[in-house]
Amino acid sequence: MAEKCLLVTGAAGKLGRWLRPRLAKRFGRLRSTDVAAFPAIDGDEETAVVDLADRDAVEKLVAGSWGVVHFGGISREHTFEALMESNFRGTYNVFDAARRHDVERIVFASSAHATGYTPVPQRIDGNAPHRPDTLYGVSKCFGENLARYHVDKFGMDIACLRIGWSIPAPFDDYGRQIWLSYPDLQRLVEACLTAPRFGFAVLYGASDLERGWWHNGHAPSIGYVPGDAAEAQALRSKVARSFGSVPEQRWQGGPFPAMGYRDRSYVHKYDPPPPQVLALIAQGQAEAAKPPARKAGAAKKAAGKSAQPPKKPVKKTAKTASKR
Repeated sequence: MAEKCLLVTGAAGKLGRWLRPRLAKRFGRLRSTDVAAFPAIDGDEETAVVDLADRDAVEKLVAGSWGVVHFGGISREHTFEALMESNFRGTYNVFDAARRHDVERIVFASSAHATGYTPVPQRIDGNAPHRPDTLYGVSKCFGENLARYHVDKFGMDIACLRIGWSIPAPFDDYGRQIWLSYPDLQRLVEACLTAPRFGFAVLYGASDLERGWWHNGHAPSIGYVPGDAAEAQALRSKVARSFGSVPEQRWQGGPFPAMGYRDRSYVHKYDPPPPQVLALIAQGQAEAAKPPARKAGAAKKAAGKSAQPPKKPVKKTAKTASKR
């Protein structure tokens, strides 16, 4: 029987490009996919160009996977029609295929925009109710609810990551308060893939969980500990004291809640992205091309301990499922 692989969707995105070589180093064989062609990181990575809205294609893609890192879909506000195919239908297809192929663990890239209308500086955790600030945020609320359904009904493990802003370095006061470093993104994803069985979990993706708007105190078993908390707190200390005095700063979704729903012209305002974001994307691509740094003695330690996917649990019966 062929060795099972870890499936990564959204593999050609800036986060997918950065994560893939590191996940391959930790977990071995990868199968990666996106809607556009992209190069494989090495000979052990299988790549596929797949539209996640194509159910039959997703079915073949998921078969033979032990876990899924689902970062595919549209990652910004867009029209309902586009989001429906990519974020709604695509996420359903991935989750449903994973269920039918006995994939026990999914890490789903949700977004802090699922709770974007939460007032600043209210401090919340993954139990906070949905308050989406955009149709994009609504699509992530759908993904979280779909995850909850699959966990309760089929006994899967699904972690939903309400990611703040994962970039090399934030360039404004809003970004400094929701920053998730690339290494901490890796730590968060790996923690969700290797934690003991947890069922359903919603975690915030940020590097400052001690002083920031968000914390993950409700889910200690996942074991995510930011490694760049000190840098994130230093960035937060630079935020202007007047932050929150204008409408664009009154909600945790930043400027997006203040944009309004009826005026749809803003949908394409950031397509293509502004120059600052394009520069950050280029920087992220350069970082992804570098081999992961290894601490002294790490190679020796890794030689005696290879990461393994979580053990496949005994399937729940109707009797045990009712007690969940």
